[in-house]
Amino acid sequence: MKANEIRELTTAEIEQKVKSLKEELFNLRFQLATGQLENTARISEVKKTIARMKTVVRQRELSVNN
Repeated sequence: MKANEIRELTTAEIEQKVKSLKEELFNLRFQLATGQLENTARISEVKKTIARMKTVVRQRELSVNN
């Protein structure tokens, strides 16, 4: 998910998506540990998407306070 797409979402929607992505990341790590994960690149994709979403939320917090 691109940063522009994330900015179009509300903060509540972003927080919900972060929660679901964290669950997916947990499942991916579990699959990796048990040797069932085929697409290992998905782990880094999910981590980067979570970081993008948290960055957008933080930018909104800072712009409101100024």
